Amino acid sequence: MATSPLSLKGRALRLLGTREYSRAELERKLIQHEEEPGSLARALDELQAKGFINEQRVLESVLHRRAAKLGTTRIRQELQGKGLAPEAVLEAVEQLRATEVERAREVWRKKFGEPPLDANERAKQMRFLASRGFGGEAIRKVVSGGDDD
Repeated sequence: MATSPLSLKGRALRLLGTREYSRAELERKLIQHEEEPGSLARALDELQAKGFINEQRVLESVLHRRAAKLGTTRIRQELQGKGLAPEAVLEAVEQLRATEVERAREVWRKKFGEPPLDANERAKQMRFLASRGFGGEAIRKVVSGGDDD
């Protein structure tokens, strides 16, 4: 088979039509379809030059979709997994830290809504927030003092 039914650029555009992808994510997804060494890099260079691949949009998309449900730690891991620039990830994490307690309180309120009655319930609530990636200080503030209503 000399040419694939869908070019690398076509495959990339199809993926980008569903959501924002970073260049690193597209490379991971499309490398298996590369028939000629360097052709994937050229296709992605062209898409990036035309603005189809935009790291800032990827970052904003993740923050918009995930910030209401997840803590700073989980979002940082997700951004790093997308292969985004470390400086951009660090900047986003700093912005998220400012709202960590508010976001944790909202997640806690939706799941539990009332302060724990005993140590077991308290531990359960804290584990839940920790699994969502919220920091220890934010978790303690939310679980112990749900009085900021």
